Amino acid sequence: METGRKKNHFEIVAKTHYGLESLLAYELTELGAGNVKILNRAVSYTGDVTLLYRSNFCLRTALRILKPVLSVRVSDENELYKAIRSISWYEWLDKKGTLAVDANVKSRFFTHSHYVAQKVKDAIVDQFRDRYGVRPSVNIENPDLRINVHISEKILTVSLDSSGESLHKRGYRAGTGKANLSEVLASGMILLTGWNGDTPFVDLMCGSGTLPVEAAMIAHKIPAGYYRHKFGFQLWPDYRPELFNKIRKENMPVYNHEVLSYGFDYAAEAIRIARKNAAGAGLEDYVKFTVCDIGKVKKPFDKGLIVINPPYGERLQQDDLNILYKKTGDTLKNNFSGFDAWILSSNQSALKHIGLHSDKRLTLYNGQLECKYNHYSLYPGSRKAGTRNQDPGNKNQD
Repeated sequence: METGRKKNHFEIVAKTHYGLESLLAYELTELGAGNVKILNRAVSYTGDVTLLYRSNFCLRTALRILKPVLSVRVSDENELYKAIRSISWYEWLDKKGTLAVDANVKSRFFTHSHYVAQKVKDAIVDQFRDRYGVRPSVNIENPDLRINVHISEKILTVSLDSSGESLHKRGYRAGTGKANLSEVLASGMILLTGWNGDTPFVDLMCGSGTLPVEAAMIAHKIPAGYYRHKFGFQLWPDYRPELFNKIRKENMPVYNHEVLSYGFDYAAEAIRIARKNAAGAGLEDYVKFTVCDIGKVKKPFDKGLIVINPPYGERLQQDDLNILYKKTGDTLKNNFSGFDAWILSSNQSALKHIGLHSDKRLTLYNGQLECKYNHYSLYPGSRKAGTRNQDPGNKNQD
């Protein structure tokens, strides 16, 4: 890792889910980032505009890529207002443009993120009013400039959001299920297993197909941002389209016709949506979806990876959930010997009914839910616990 900052390099922060920080740091190191530092739900690093663009286009485990423009101490709303007014916003936003402010506060001095966001917005539009006699408008959904504000006690950090919409919105999804899994979390779950696409991938409760599609993207080296039509940095005044087009051409998919991804679900409607999502990614020939009860699924090959995100209990009673998890464990034990299986769930009681020994347990968050991500090596008959598929990432093991 670099210890200094090269010419034209600046600080960048990539946001992610809890538990995926080490994976994100690994991805950034592979992209050539310097001064990589793991933070809470984020990774900071240094790079140039090329790396900023590439981070948005390539990173699978990043939610947002931020470019900090100010870090200063503030004690009250007046100091906050003055700090925001000190930034030359007209260099980033046209007077007829639109903006949105995302605020996150963890402070005894600033207790309401909505109020902070409003104060920041007031300072920006007042600057434009005083300079041009006009005020830019707010567009929460589709702004020309998205601004990220973070306050930790008295430390204010203001950043430009180069991603625009969250990077979990890959651009291939045609529909969602009832309990949709974030594409970033799904990709992180797969990468944490150490899988690189050299064996078949199977999801026994695939829902709208997020895990199988993300697995196919990994296997065929499809960048995470390949299907997106727009990133926030493309609306910045200094956007370099020729540079971004070069990055796109350098990161084209490499299709491996021998690698397939499989998704099973008992709900025909979920499978219909999953097939549309795979088609939206141009992966209908590489991802196979089947309507099938989990108790009747047979393994498509002798070995591979299974990743499952079963229901946690929002729509099922605990007794029914315990039965479902027991059926899942029985299917894994009886029908999938030779595979490695990983299961994510926030329901610890139900997980006990899997009936298999987990030799690795990681902690992840699905939204606000703290989950355990358990690994099971599936061998015929009894065996002693072992560990396979060493991963480069999650250190949050029990």
